[in-house]
Amino acid sequence: MAAPSRKPWRRHWPGPRRPAAFRQWLLDDGSLTARLQRRGKFSLRVVAQGLATPTADEAALFGLGPTQQARIREVVLSVDGTPLVFAHTVLPTQPRGPLTRWIARLGNRSLGSMLFRHPGFSRTPLLCQPIDRRGNLHRRAVEALGIAPDTTLWARRSSFAFATQRLLVTEIFSPALWSALAAEAVTKTPQRVRTPESGA
Repeated sequence: MAAPSRKPWRRHWPGPRRPAAFRQWLLDDGSLTARLQRRGKFSLRVVAQGLATPTADEAALFGLGPTQQARIREVVLSVDGTPLVFAHTVLPTQPRGPLTRWIARLGNRSLGSMLFRHPGFSRTPLLCQPIDRRGNLHRRAVEALGIAPDTTLWARRSSFAFATQRLLVTEIFSPALWSALAAEAVTKTPQRVRTPESGA
């Protein structure tokens, strides 16, 4: 297992200044699926789903032992054929409840399509973190997104609760999304009109 990333998960990351659109994608607590759908043709590909051992920090959050398994689902969310997000969901095997059945039946539908349309869910605040090779999910994310293995990625996570069950969702963003946002910001920036009177 890879060593955990040295940087902690934080509500507000005090790193370099980022465009407002960048921060909004990291910290917006609305449906990520709906936000991606507004950008173009949305598609979802299931990478893995079944019983597996969660990462050490995930196991600690749920109070699981180092060898205990959980239900894990990993998907790639794409827009217009470009992979933009790798999503990793962890649901403990106990207690059992409606989430167990719902996730098993999702198929190629997004988890967000269920979470944000069904009343009764509660969500913890989003936490974000840049992850590199030391991050437990980094290797799976770069392989699923089809990007260079030495790329540092931005991730966010939060947990959802319903009745007696709780699941953890980690979303890792491809640099392709940030590049698109940066390009859009440039095109939307008003350009100064130069006139002879201004001397510029």
